[in-house]
Amino acid sequence: MNDQVTPESNGDGADRPRLGPRPLNRPEVDSSSAAAFGRPDGVSGAFSPQPGGPAGARSAFGELKATPPPPESLVSAFGRPQGNTELLQRPPTEDAPGGVDPWDDEAAKDPWRDPAAGAVIGPPALGAEDAKLDDGKKPRSRPSGQLLSLPELLFGRRVKVTALLTLALVAVILGAAGGAVGWYIARSGDSLHSDVTLAPVSPGKERAAGSVAGISDKVRPAVVSIEVRVGDSGGTGSGAVIDDGGYIVTNNHVVTLAGSVEDGQEITAVFNDGTRVKAAIVGRDPKTDLAVLKIDVPNPTVLQLGRSSDLSVGDTVIAIGSPLGFADTVTQGIVSALHRAVASPNPDGEPAIYDGIQTDAAINQGNSGGPLVDSTGALVGINTNLRSADGGTGNIGLGYAISIDYARPIIETLIRQGRVQHADIGVNASSVSAETSDGARVQNVRDGSAAAKAGIKQGDVITKVADKTIGDVAELYVAVRTHKVGESVPVVLARDGRQLTIQVTLQSD
Repeated sequence: MNDQVTPESNGDGADRPRLGPRPLNRPEVDSSSAAAFGRPDGVSGAFSPQPGGPAGARSAFGELKATPPPPESLVSAFGRPQGNTELLQRPPTEDAPGGVDPWDDEAAKDPWRDPAAGAVIGPPALGAEDAKLDDGKKPRSRPSGQLLSLPELLFGRRVKVTALLTLALVAVILGAAGGAVGWYIARSGDSLHSDVTLAPVSPGKERAAGSVAGISDKVRPAVVSIEVRVGDSGGTGSGAVIDDGGYIVTNNHVVTLAGSVEDGQEITAVFNDGTRVKAAIVGRDPKTDLAVLKIDVPNPTVLQLGRSSDLSVGDTVIAIGSPLGFADTVTQGIVSALHRAVASPNPDGEPAIYDGIQTDAAINQGNSGGPLVDSTGALVGINTNLRSADGGTGNIGLGYAISIDYARPIIETLIRQGRVQHADIGVNASSVSAETSDGARVQNVRDGSAAAKAGIKQGDVITKVADKTIGDVAELYVAVRTHKVGESVPVVLARDGRQLTIQVTLQSD
């Protein structure tokens, strides 16, 4: 197609040629496309009927209906008054409300009146507290709300005052009743408290710390006399409470008559205040002359166990017991020697052998089983034996007590199991003293014993067990029993003028 050229004025009076619009190229529409995308029959324009178009015009979706008129109530509420043609935005008038013309020069610059103005965050609608109103007056302060009372705050105004008063009265009555009941029970049922008035007395004699009087006052309530009776025969001894469960430690020969516990035997523990309690045998060990009894008393006074290893020769010791039947007797002395291997006669046959503390505190018959305490009142030994010049029963300043370090594991085992097993080397020996060596000479070796398995022979002289030097038979048994069953210990012995060291695995006796 050819472009058409038309003259155009350039503003200076000269006409110039101008290109006109190109003619539209409208290709032919095929019948299939016209049938698919053309207007329905009878419709010449858009699907919606044009305003003022023919009534009853139809579209491809059926008859188009006009919007129904609004309800009369809405027309009367929001419509224009009858005969009024004004729009919503009224023109400015001089008699505008407040005398302000909304269409003055400043109004055109107000963004609140400009629909095209952008959104801007400005200051709050209300100013600061000290902001003034247009007439120069201070803004009125907001009145405070009503304050809540205590019942309203606690119960949300749902409880009446009378109900609160009734509740308080009930609480007072219950408290008074409970106090009265408690006072009555305390007055009638508690024997530990009363309204007694103590009378003042003159000051007692002052005693130095650690005095014998002070120690004995602390220890004596834990010491008991032990009475053993079978029919018309009986014997007495002493003991010490060592546990708040009622366990008493004493000697085996105290709780037995003729070396055994006979049928019908009764044992009674008597405290220094005269209280008498039945006692039962928990366990006994004839080889160390130790025994444990048990009594049933509430909150007994208990002796604290000390350490005999902390003693030194010359330390003060105190013996408490019932010598010759005189109960609650206290004697004082010193430690004369430590680690004496003592062999005591035993009615059971084999002598009792133990590691002993020698003291010059007066110990007599009846002291047996009683405590030997140090200057702090701690139990360091169990009084057991005495020596006299003629073999009698009189005291000549040589008393012996089983050291607590030696007795402690035996006592604990008796309490747990009722019996105790000692380590044994398996020889019969006798004491020997010669220029070459002092010790225990082996008389014979029992078959299958620890000594037989280690190679010890008859005639060997044992001079040392572990770190303990052996001077006699008693020291041999004490040294062996300080070890555990199954423990392997070195044993030094003399054989044919030679010194040998062999390892011996101890067995149970």
